[in-house]
Amino acid sequence: MDEELRAELLARREEDQRIRHAAMEASDPKTGRLPDNLGAEWNRIDTANTEWLNDLVDARGWPGRSLVGEDGAKAAWLLAQHADQSRDLQRKFLDLLRGAVATGEAAGFDLAYLEDRVRVADGRPQLYGTQFQGLGEDLAPCPIEDPDGLDERRAAVGLPPFAEYEAQIRASFGSRA
Repeated sequence: MDEELRAELLARREEDQRIRHAAMEASDPKTGRLPDNLGAEWNRIDTANTEWLNDLVDARGWPGRSLVGEDGAKAAWLLAQHADQSRDLQRKFLDLLRGAVATGEAAGFDLAYLEDRVRVADGRPQLYGTQFQGLGEDLAPCPIEDPDGLDERRAAVGLPPFAEYEAQIRASFGSRA
């Protein structure tokens, strides 16, 4: 295992989460709007992480469990999940993550989240019901492909039933209005 790479991934994950927690505390509860300084810092962090992850995967491939441990692999997924400013790179990361899941180097539920994120950004229905939009009473899942097969797909990748997940999301984010 590459401990130095793992430590860098974990440090980047901490910075990613720090800015998101700060933003959640400072955002307007009705609109979700961030103060300009936090929005700029969030953008800077995500851009730097996306570029760094791209350089990493170009040089070494997807950082899976055997290279960076379970927590390092999870951190790599999180950076890919938050690469929204570069959709082409996010799609590239999705393809690499698919390969990592197929070889047991990454978790299927992480792939489900990134798959949904990319699909929603591309204007397509999500497969696993992981992505929501809106705030407060307007919080709703983004469109879902084949809703009747949703819980079966979720179970296949280790996600709980959608009703449980939706209740958790609403408890966490729906009450901010």
